[in-house]
Amino acid sequence: MGSKTIKDKAKPLGNYPHMKRVGDYIFVSGTSSRRLDNTHIGATKKEDGSWDLDIRLQTHAVIKNIEALIQNMDATLKDVVDITTFLVDMDDFKGYNEVYGQFFDSTGPTRTTVAVHQLPHPNLLIEIKALVYKPLP
Repeated sequence: MGSKTIKDKAKPLGNYPHMKRVGDYIFVSGTSSRRLDNTHIGATKKEDGSWDLDIRLQTHAVIKNIEALIQNMDATLKDVVDITTFLVDMDDFKGYNEVYGQFFDSTGPTRTTVAVHQLPHPNLLIEIKALVYKPLP
């Protein structure tokens, strides 16, 4: 077993690692579009002080963040076997699904998508956790 927190990624918001390897499986903690500086891709502040939130940009960033994390364990998105997605609003499902389809096809990971009341930051529309199967050498 081995836990891993990646230094060049946004630090987890609690006492947990980005990933944990158990045998041939890598469990990826819930991942958002948060950058290292704690800003969020897909969240742009307007002149009036309100926020423009983009599910497509956030979905793309989340999947790319997961990809970058698992590369640290010599895995790729092709090794992802299960995805759980948390959406704040199911009205965002279509945009999320369109971007998701740019990374995975019908042979990709199994997937569950649920609506949640909120995520750890009000600018977040989506969070994804992943299970990766990458046999040890």
